Amino acid sequence: MNLKALNRFLIISFLFLASCSSTPNNTVNSCEIFNEKYFWYKYANQVEQNWGTPIYIQLAIIKAESDFDWLAKPPRQKLFKIIPFKRPSSSFGYSQAVKGTWEQYKNETGNKLAIRARFKDSVDFIGWYTNKTKSILKISLNDPFKQYIAYHEGWGNYKNYKNNKKVIDLANKVKKQSNIYKKQLSNCRSSLNKNKYIIF
Repeated sequence: MNLKALNRFLIISFLFLASCSSTPNNTVNSCEIFNEKYFWYKYANQVEQNWGTPIYIQLAIIKAESDFDWLAKPPRQKLFKIIPFKRPSSSFGYSQAVKGTWEQYKNETGNKLAIRARFKDSVDFIGWYTNKTKSILKISLNDPFKQYIAYHEGWGNYKNYKNNKKVIDLANKVKKQSNIYKKQLSNCRSSLNKNKYIIF
């Protein structure tokens, strides 16, 4: 492949990824999210079937972590309050997965080409993570509050969450948003399921 053809391929690939990974117009309404991005419903529904994690909890975690910004990163720390410095973690993408846990996910699932900026891979990561939380910490997949605390703090730090008001407040917001998404989905899921002619 010559340089010109390679550049064209890279540009097309980037545009395709961007088109599949852009931010929905309304991130607080699950029906509107999936009406705008129907493939996302197919991916989230597949995760629910494969891992057992409800769609509304997948969405609530993404809402809290990145607000559906596919290129989200933690803000840079600042030296002397003005000089941009390094980021506090390697979190990136919809799920804000850190590099180490993302690599663990890829190794354990065999999804070697997974990309954190791709919605399909991000929700599958969330399904994998919450399923491991169920196994390790015995937390129900239907418990958005405790599942989010384990997601945010990590399995090892989960036991200390009662001393962390910030994470408790975040988890309560996830629980509230999860319930909103759940109620919304109850009104549109049957129509979303009818679009079976759309393939992955």
